[in-house]
Amino acid sequence: MKSGDRGRGTDLELDERKRTILHAIVRNYLETGEPVGSRTISKDTDLNLSSATIRNEMADLEEMGLIIQPHTSAGRIPSDQGYRVYVDEMLREKDQEVENMKEMLLDKEEKLENLLKQVAKTLAVDTNYATMISAPQIRKNKLKFIQISKVDAEHLLATIVIEGNVIKNKIIPVEEELDDATMLKLNILMNTRLDGLAVEDINLGLIAAVKQEAGIHSEIIGNVIDAAAESITADDDLQIYTSGTMNFFKYPELTDSAKASELISTFEDTKDLSSIVEDTLSSDDEQTGIQVYIGNETPIQSMKDCSVVTATYELGDGMKGTVGIIGPKRMDYDKVITTLKNMRHALDDLYKKD
Repeated sequence: MKSGDRGRGTDLELDERKRTILHAIVRNYLETGEPVGSRTISKDTDLNLSSATIRNEMADLEEMGLIIQPHTSAGRIPSDQGYRVYVDEMLREKDQEVENMKEMLLDKEEKLENLLKQVAKTLAVDTNYATMISAPQIRKNKLKFIQISKVDAEHLLATIVIEGNVIKNKIIPVEEELDDATMLKLNILMNTRLDGLAVEDINLGLIAAVKQEAGIHSEIIGNVIDAAAESITADDDLQIYTSGTMNFFKYPELTDSAKASELISTFEDTKDLSSIVEDTLSSDDEQTGIQVYIGNETPIQSMKDCSVVTATYELGDGMKGTVGIIGPKRMDYDKVITTLKNMRHALDDLYKKD
């Protein structure tokens, strides 16, 4: 099958029943390498058809040139044209899934950014202290889906979807052009063996086993697995939103020009605030989700005259972030802790509604 032949098989009109049977034949043959009979189709699908009806449909598919019978009384196997129909429809479905996911994520990321900025602003107004909130990070990532597709004769694109529906793309060089049927087999192999695994589960033994199954394409599989592991462990730049820095001037103990200038600089250059986020997430109290840093307990030098109260919020799929309130040591701890507890619970509900 040449790539230039793509689309020839898809001109055929297939009803849903024939399409389901054809897909079942291709899937079973890809997995077993054995001709597929009507009983296997009956067990593999939800069509609730008799074996006789399935045999009639298979006869129609054979007449259309989509399947062949290699031996008398044997089951059927896909023809080149049958592979073509299956591959084209599979690629269209997966391409559409990825595109839909990208559009959804872009829309959701924009809504989430606006939501987090509003949370920081609301907390600053309600408490009269400075506030910060970090965008959620993915923790303990797991693979959800891998798709390789052709870029050109010498390159493949590996699209890797990880926990939290985060999408990573990686260009993989290849020494020779792969046809669509081979790429489909590799996609099925990787998703069957790697789906749902965390990075610590992708060990040398597993990699060796998957590469062995890939045969002559083991190097490609190795490169894709490396890209997947890299995507799982990669740390994106931490995004932190702040509000209420002018509230520092409401407290005499923080209005010394040097102290105030240092505090404001810390909030303007949010890189320093990342240490609070990391410390909070790493020492998260599973019972309360609240951390209180008083004076020298804070990991940031410019906040040694302040108290910092943080909470961990979670948006599902292992996505966690930190929301914090920074004020003088004489802050109203009861109000701040109650406010953060309420906010961390409300944040998940707000996000789900957006």
